[in-house]
Amino acid sequence: MAGDTSKKDEPPDWYAAGLEHVWLPYAQMKTAAPPLPVVRTQGSRITLADGRELIDGIASWWTACHGYNQPHIRHAVAKQLKQMPHVMFGGLAHEPALTLARRLAALLPGDLTRVFFSDSGSVAVEVALKMAAQYWINRGVKGRGQFVAFKGGYHGDTTGAMAVSDAEGGMHALFAGLLPQHPIIDLPDDDERAAALDKLLSERADTIAGIIVEPLVQGAGGMKFHDAAVLKRLRALADKYDLLLIFDEVFTGFGRTCTMFACEAASVTPDIVALSKALTGGTLPLAATVATKKVFDAFWSDDPKKALMHGPSYMAHALGCAAANASLDLFEQEPRLQQVGTISSALLQGLAPCRSMPGVKDVRVKGAIGVVEMERIDDLNALRALFVEQGVFVRPFGNIIYLTPALTIAGDELKTLTDAVVKVVRTLKS
Repeated sequence: MAGDTSKKDEPPDWYAAGLEHVWLPYAQMKTAAPPLPVVRTQGSRITLADGRELIDGIASWWTACHGYNQPHIRHAVAKQLKQMPHVMFGGLAHEPALTLARRLAALLPGDLTRVFFSDSGSVAVEVALKMAAQYWINRGVKGRGQFVAFKGGYHGDTTGAMAVSDAEGGMHALFAGLLPQHPIIDLPDDDERAAALDKLLSERADTIAGIIVEPLVQGAGGMKFHDAAVLKRLRALADKYDLLLIFDEVFTGFGRTCTMFACEAASVTPDIVALSKALTGGTLPLAATVATKKVFDAFWSDDPKKALMHGPSYMAHALGCAAANASLDLFEQEPRLQQVGTISSALLQGLAPCRSMPGVKDVRVKGAIGVVEMERIDDLNALRALFVEQGVFVRPFGNIIYLTPALTIAGDELKTLTDAVVKVVRTLKS
């Protein structure tokens, strides 16, 4: 019996053989804890190779908005797989992509009606920046290659996206001197900061192509929240100085903040919006950059040089588009936004005990996002291990412990998550 137990505790053969050949994300691999071997997912649960089951508190970087292995999405992907897994989108088109584009245009506010597909949130941002810069070139305006971005912002790990992220407060400080330089300033969340942004734009508008922001929540930059008034200020200033406004809704899109898209909370329509993550319900990589008619019209020309010269090989991937259409079905047919409201209330109540604990800087909730900000976290590996001991998967970063569960998570599962956060935070200072 003891021999059987020992064997069960050993990692699978595929794990030991393969781990020596992978490079893991966001990890110093010499000192990072080994990743947990996963063999199955279902709903809000992750099953490990040794049989342990963890409740997932972050929905795979908030992509799995309907939970894992969702039957309707799985069926749509299987059906598409039999018919046509993929075909290039250059010179060819297919029903899943065109249907998805039409549906996204109908869901988004204003005249955000032209959809450019890609394969990740970072690339969706790159495409947005490229669209904005070329918009001015196509209009015969020279010198507008800069973007205004904000402290605490994070837009992805590709070069252009890194350049408009906050290097000093984020994860790309090593590259600060090597990337294109853009003005990165405080969000205009009060009159003084709004005036500072107004002054910057008045002095440099002729060098600026646009403004890029994560609406309502700056995600990987620290789960920092701001209100709808900030977005209204940005829209007003973009209009005042004739700039394009880009919303990076890779995190906030598809219900995470209580509305289908964060921009709805302010009744603000950006000129360009980037979408990904929950777009396919966490099943397949897909992203979209959606532009208004005003932006698209600058590219509509008899001159081939005015075309947008971009085209990922797996652009409009048919399987991904089928998954995304099925995900949108679920938003239409099931009470997702109501579920977000229920989760929000449960997070407020469940995380409230942390407010009075030593070492806690802030507790905040917006939609299906719950955050406990610590004064500091000394050992992330140890903290992550404590959560696994509680039967949950939570992945703190920096000084942030956060929950972004599936929007379909059961009430008892969510309570297990919040109880685990309260217990672990209490343990840190006990």
